Amino acid sequence: MGRLAIIGGGAAGLAAAVTAARELRMLGVPGDVAVYEADERVGRSILATGNGRCNFSNARIDAGAYRNAAFVGSALGALTAGSDPVHAFFADLGLVWREEGEGRLYPLANKATSVLDVLRAAAADFGVREACGRRAVWIDVPDRPGGRFHIRFADGTVGHADAVVLATGGRTARELLPEGIGFAAARPVLGPLRTATDVVRHLNNLRVRCAVTLAGPDGAPKAREAGELLFRDYGVSGIAVFNLSRFAEPGDRLLVDLLPQMPEGDCAGFLHARRRRLSADGRPLSREAFLRGMLLPAVARAVLEEAGLAPGAPFAKRDVPTLAAALKAFPLEVRGMGDERQCQVRRGGADVAAFDPRTLEARVVPGLHVVGEALDVDAPCGGYNLHWAWASGILAGRAAATRLMGSDDVAQGEGR
Repeated sequence: MGRLAIIGGGAAGLAAAVTAARELRMLGVPGDVAVYEADERVGRSILATGNGRCNFSNARIDAGAYRNAAFVGSALGALTAGSDPVHAFFADLGLVWREEGEGRLYPLANKATSVLDVLRAAAADFGVREACGRRAVWIDVPDRPGGRFHIRFADGTVGHADAVVLATGGRTARELLPEGIGFAAARPVLGPLRTATDVVRHLNNLRVRCAVTLAGPDGAPKAREAGELLFRDYGVSGIAVFNLSRFAEPGDRLLVDLLPQMPEGDCAGFLHARRRRLSADGRPLSREAFLRGMLLPAVARAVLEEAGLAPGAPFAKRDVPTLAAALKAFPLEVRGMGDERQCQVRRGGADVAAFDPRTLEARVVPGLHVVGEALDVDAPCGGYNLHWAWASGILAGRAAATRLMGSDDVAQGEGR
């Protein structure tokens, strides 16, 4: 009986386990599929996604949104047959979902537990073994064709397998990968950004609808996102910022467009017209009063300070160009990532060039598959990263099951 060891019981690992065990069951091939999880339970990371609601996929997946897009495109292309295979996978497990803004898909019950429940139930039905509290520390790869993998655990035990799926995420994958596979150091992204605090500390917990451009030290734009921005005393947060954090480096600048619905060329004209309207009845019009009703008071004061305009002074015609520039590109200097505990993924991981995108199998180590966040693949918010976890797990599970079908019987049990 062939053995498949899946190291990591998160999204990608569980998708691989269910897929492999189901393939073997449907073909009547005996096989042992085990998930080794360092935590005391599988799927804990799934429960934390989407603020506990689990934005498990997107209705409009585009490979171009991912880092290493060509590789992801080849992988998704190998998986696709008719309707989206990830969505078909969950429909087969009994999950029902609904679509929210920007194509985000959530379970109908609005709880991440719904996603984990169908995965664990399917795994149990197909005979997948869960081995929790088992932290893998080393993998001995086969020394000959047809040989077995030997997985060494922190408690001193050793597991044996004909195929291995590594689904531990970017944080721990490096130490388990064999030599010869490139690896980019993983760093947290999709989270808040730390900025210069002289401005933001006065705006803590205020939210604005805006567009944000990330510009390099030379002023060249790197990315742009629209949405809600949340000021924090250490910097800024919100989905737009999370997405920009994938590309941000210390020394970059965030240019916040506080009038995103208005083309830049129209802004000065709008401000001139507003000045004429507000001063038509002869009332005194200070710079602060000019922004009343347009921006929150604290935000207005910050914009005026950035523009070098005293809030209480009269708003003059000559102030328009300076104010327009500050409203369309309110600058914040990036100092680094903010609260890393809020980051949703890690950028970095195993070099995708070392893997076959159709199977996620290492080119130099047949039978070793690497999936999910353990690969150097990440994407914006909106269900894209979990979609990749499921998709890569399904691909690896299929390929590993095929390998087990042709494997020789191996010795039973685990030794020390």
